[in-house]
Order: sequence, then structure tokens, then C-alpha cells
Amino acid sequence: MNQQYPSALLQKAIDEFAKLPGVGRKTALRLVLHLLRQDTETVQAFADAVLHLRQEVKYCKVCHNISDSDICEICANPSRDTSRICVVESIRDVMAVEATQQFRGLYHVLGGIISPMDGIGPSDLQIDSLVERVKKGGIDEVILALSTTMEGDTTNFYIYRKLEGLDVKLSVIARGISVGDELEYADEITLGRSILNRTPFDGRL
Repeated sequence: MNQQYPSALLQKAIDEFAKLPGVGRKTALRLVLHLLRQDTETVQAFADAVLHLRQEVKYCKVCHNISDSDICEICANPSRDTSRICVVESIRDVMAVEATQQFRGLYHVLGGIISPMDGIGPSDLQIDSLVERVKKGGIDEVILALSTTMEGDTTNFYIYRKLEGLDVKLSVIARGISVGDELEYADEITLGRSILNRTPFDGRL
């Protein structure tokens, strides 16, 4: 039976917070009560930040990373190595690799990985745009930095087949990342070493 709250407004706010990943109803209640203790200006600033994020955030036209402009800061940075592209599943993975300070190239965010069980196929991902980037030339190496899961390996293989025949080196991060691990949860040292010690991708699952 659903818990009864003293206010319908309170219950509605809790219901919305509880929709967030990893947030149960007890945590949602704690967050809502915290906001109620703040002054109106603080709560308004919080609400405005979330609303503006949803309405105004852009995705880089080159790599599909989150950006405040059409081209993200990484792609626009002239000091980055434009000959190397690190392919990642999500924006969180860009942040994880950047935190290692071991990679100075560019990125390509797929927006997920191939997962038939979840109804995600190649056409749902930014794979074709990756192929187009490589076809334009100037790319010496594509580094596949996807999670070491069956879905990640399947996506690696699919990209390998799409890039096969193009003049580009294809490598995969070293298995310092344990098999089955999600990239975003790897510690910075392990992830950094995996980037540095990447190995050629031989096209096998």
C-alpha cells in the first residue's frame, strides 16, 4: 500500500524525484524535505538550472558530446590530437577518460551500445557518423573504449566491420578493465593505464 503523505503537493514532488535513477522513495522524501527547508530563491535557482539544462543544452555536431555550443570545447581545442578518436558509449565515459589525463585526442560518443535485449540496434547509435568522420581523412587511429561486456564487444566487432578496408588503425583499451566492468566505474589509474596500453583490435568477439 502506498504511503500516505500529509500534502498532495509533497506526494507529487516525491513521485517525481523517485523517478530518478537510484533514488527510492525514502531518498526522494529526504530530498524534497531538504528543498522545503531552503529559501525560495535557492529552490528557484535549482529549478531554473534543471529547466535551462533541458531546454538549452546542445550536442556537439562532431562528436555528440554535451556542449553549450554547436561544437564542444574538446573538438574546438586546437591543442588536441585530431588524428586519434576515442569511441565511448556515453558522455559519462568522456568524463571518465578525461579524468585520467592520459588521452589528448578527440572523442566520438555512440549514445549507447548494441543490445538486442534492450531493442538497441546499430541504427540507434552514432556509428554511421563515426564512419563518415574516418572517411573524411586525417584519422590515424580509432580507439574502442567501450565497456568490457558482451554488448560492448559486439559493438566493437560491428564498428570493426564498418571500418574494415579504411586506412585507419583500430585498437581496443587494454583489459586492465575487468571483463564485465562498466567503464564509468573504473578508477582513474586503471582506466588511464588501459588507454595507454591499448592493443590492436583483431576483429574477434
